[in-house]
Amino acid sequence: MNSRKGYGGKTLYGARVGILMLDTKWPRPPGDTGNAHTWPFPVLYKVIPGASARVVIHEKGKGLGQAFLDGAAELVKEGADGITTTGGFLAIFQDQLSAHVKVPVASSSLLQIPLVQRTLPPGKRVGVLSVHGDRITPEHWQACGAPLDTPVEGTEHGREFTRVLLQDEIEMDYAKAEQDILEAGERLLKKHPEVGAIVCETHNMGPYSRALNDLLRIPIYDVYTFVCWFHSGLQPRDFGPPAGANLPVWRER
Repeated sequence: MNSRKGYGGKTLYGARVGILMLDTKWPRPPGDTGNAHTWPFPVLYKVIPGASARVVIHEKGKGLGQAFLDGAAELVKEGADGITTTGGFLAIFQDQLSAHVKVPVASSSLLQIPLVQRTLPPGKRVGVLSVHGDRITPEHWQACGAPLDTPVEGTEHGREFTRVLLQDEIEMDYAKAEQDILEAGERLLKKHPEVGAIVCETHNMGPYSRALNDLLRIPIYDVYTFVCWFHSGLQPRDFGPPAGANLPVWRER
């Protein structure tokens, strides 16, 4: 008879990814990390009080480190097997978070850069779109294993996207936000024609990735591609036993 066992130690089950949320009010459409409809799997959320986009971007999360560590630990205790965040600039906490919670941590979409670079043909580079391009520092690049001269373009001079996020406004014109991102993508390729793929730093750019791909005709990687890959390792797909194999047909973990 096949053995059927369960393994405890958690409070909640079935949600492998825990997401550390900035403390914000701006709209989060599907595709944004903070919209639960984005994910094809259950997730756990934890809001970090006082963690505004302005503090994280302009002050490198000054004074928030312990709050993020405590929030990550709570998510793991509740049931998360891996941790991510809702901010690409939170890459600066990558090493601290992974050491503290001792589970895999995917703090920033920017961590995709080295892998994406390996997929590109000779002469092509990864470029980055950011909510505030000139705020990405060597500390952020080093935390992600990315080259310090990675081409980057921001939306900070646009009409909608960056302003809404940094000022934590409760209303966003999605068409104008999309235009800010598309224009930033065009500027990036005009300045750096060697860019063969884009990684979106901002974890709020997911809703616009398809439009960006349609316009630029190069691969676009964002927090959605990153966290789906991350989750696929935390919970590999179960294809079932091969035909005729004497294996359990159901396992709980």
